[in-house]
Amino acid sequence: MSNEIGYHVPVMLKECIDALAIKPNGVYVDVTFGGGGHSKEILKHLGPEGKLIAFDQDPDAVKNALDDPRFTLIHQNFRFLKNYLRLAGVRTVDGILADLGVSSHQFDDADRGFSIRFDADLDMRMDQVSDLDARKVLRTYAEEDLHRIFGMYGEIINAKTLAKTIVTARLNQEINTVAELKEVIKKHVPKGKEHKYHAQVFQALRIEVNKELEALQEFLEQTVGVLKESGRLVVMSYHSLEDRLVKNFVAKGKFRGEVEKDFFGNEIKPFKVISRKAIVASDEELAVNNRARSAKLRIAEKV
Repeated sequence: MSNEIGYHVPVMLKECIDALAIKPNGVYVDVTFGGGGHSKEILKHLGPEGKLIAFDQDPDAVKNALDDPRFTLIHQNFRFLKNYLRLAGVRTVDGILADLGVSSHQFDDADRGFSIRFDADLDMRMDQVSDLDARKVLRTYAEEDLHRIFGMYGEIINAKTLAKTIVTARLNQEINTVAELKEVIKKHVPKGKEHKYHAQVFQALRIEVNKELEALQEFLEQTVGVLKESGRLVVMSYHSLEDRLVKNFVAKGKFRGEVEKDFFGNEIKPFKVISRKAIVASDEELAVNNRARSAKLRIAEKV
């Protein structure tokens, strides 16, 4: 499968590569390999002694593995970053790149159940061996848990009503497909805002199925021990929940609360923030790449 046909055009490609400040003989990690767009560009900047390790849990992404002696693809979730790097004989690296979110390929594959455009089974698993899919969430989660994920992960205003509606409906019918879910919740969808509302519902289910925020937190915490001094952490997110975690972690070394201080009152922070504000795509890129519209890029350097 070619990258150009099967996967999205890499978002803010030049900005990501510049942010990594690549050393020709350095060791780098692309934790969201996908179609390999960012990885290919990193390899162009590496010399013969350089090394690139990529992660991706999606079996479709494995088909895009690059034929280059400097490249290694690890078929795992990036939440296991440290352990799998050690298995590959790598303890510290010069830079880490994460392009979060769902690839265009996953949205465009109707069978995966990520998209509101197709009627398909409600799957939404990035890792196809996981036993939790969107159908199981809708079938087995308690009303209060559905309320929580729709409110927290989908930021849906009527999350409580939505949860109650699903729990009531499933007493009499199974909710296994995109069309069945849309039919069950249609009376609660704001007129004229159907697309946005459905997208919020699907986002909430996808985040829960893949435990995306938990995985992101575990990954970020591990970057502190994996990056060398002056190593770069470059993270691109696509919704406010992810961006808030990244922003807080690189600024404070933690996800909530104030920065910790030592006995003398000096702040204890593992990173120096390189870009105070999130970098966003240029008007030129937005004109040709709609996926870049919600992207926010943050850069930090290990101290």
